[in-house]
Amino acid sequence: MRAHPRFDRGHTDDLITFLAESPSPYHAVASTAARLEKAGFRQVEETAAWSGGTGGKYVLRGGAIVAWYVPEGAGPETPYRIVGAHTDSPNLRVKPIPDTGSHGWRQIAVEIYGGTLLNTWLDRDLGLSGRLTLRGGAHRLVAIDRPLLRVPQLAVHLDRSVNSEGLKLDKQRHMTPVWGLGDPAEGDLIRFVAQEAGVPAEEVAGWDLMVHSVEPPAYLGRDRELLAGPRMDNLLSVHAGTAALAAVATSGQELPHIPVLAAFDHEENGSQSDTGADGPLLGTVLERSVFARGGSYEDRARAFAGTVCLSSDTGHAVHPNYAERHEPGHHPMPGRGPILKVNVNQRYATDGSGRAVFTAACERAGVPWQSFVSHNSMPCGTTIGPITAARHGITTVDIGVAILSMHSARELCGAEDPYLLANALTAFLED
Repeated sequence: MRAHPRFDRGHTDDLITFLAESPSPYHAVASTAARLEKAGFRQVEETAAWSGGTGGKYVLRGGAIVAWYVPEGAGPETPYRIVGAHTDSPNLRVKPIPDTGSHGWRQIAVEIYGGTLLNTWLDRDLGLSGRLTLRGGAHRLVAIDRPLLRVPQLAVHLDRSVNSEGLKLDKQRHMTPVWGLGDPAEGDLIRFVAQEAGVPAEEVAGWDLMVHSVEPPAYLGRDRELLAGPRMDNLLSVHAGTAALAAVATSGQELPHIPVLAAFDHEENGSQSDTGADGPLLGTVLERSVFARGGSYEDRARAFAGTVCLSSDTGHAVHPNYAERHEPGHHPMPGRGPILKVNVNQRYATDGSGRAVFTAACERAGVPWQSFVSHNSMPCGTTIGPITAARHGITTVDIGVAILSMHSARELCGAEDPYLLANALTAFLED
């Protein structure tokens, strides 16, 4: 075991910064790229010819990033070690015609993205973030990180049964945020966002905007042993993977594989997009890297056959108020290390061989780990893991960090778990 893990509490401090500066997938990849640039990585354009030189490189496409480090001595048949994650989180996204309202209230029309816990967006101060597409195709990131919107809940006096029968929300009627008084005016929101972004409104040809909670991430608990914050599913893994890749790229040691970070968009709604795990992005990048180093299709097949991917996503910590919803023999806890996620119906891609890879990495890093499997009567969700394994034919293992309040506007994890995960990922990429 490594006597002195590379990452400590300072990693979690930086995760807080990363979460705050990444209110949308587009901001998340920009923040990731900035961290990799500091480690010597350089962006390559997909439309340019690629060289086969050594060093760190990355590709940006929308809300996705694929980064890799080619060490000295790497041949075209050298296999990859991949950390996979996703940049998107369930939230409320602005509709194409956003300006709406009634009864003297100005509102913003939103569409529900992913399987969000709707009630967690009620009575919460919300900002607006994403990107504007300008005429000519350029993009401009925008983040209005102050109280701008709010989805007000109906007062208990007007719904006396809410505490006894539960809150019932209609996605269309009850989730429309307010942002002012008066009658809605067509184009008002985009004019306002363009002004905030410092561009003329007439230059805006399209937009991808979403709401986010403006409450900052924070340590929680008597001993600050917990971390509460937004978008930990799955920016926690993106951040850990970025730190691990930067660490191995700057370590100066010989690497027998090519370490990779692949952070995709659209996992929360099925991954089927040009920036999702079910799209061609990862396979194209890996193949082009093989060919740029003078490789053939035979070399590509050999490289993929020796490749392993750790699909890192959050999982469920045992909930103290709902313990009966969890598998009795598997109760992951915060602060006890990353989890190995297993589902024999292939909702997760882990098998016995994958378990051996993950546990060996944890042992080398001196990191404890836990097992997760769902209650038989509670079918689990899925990840990019099975998609990655099936699409590219590479060994894939599903892992992550145990959290509470998954898909809430604000989630909860152990404050030590982010750096325990980063140390395990570093050991995996090193070997």
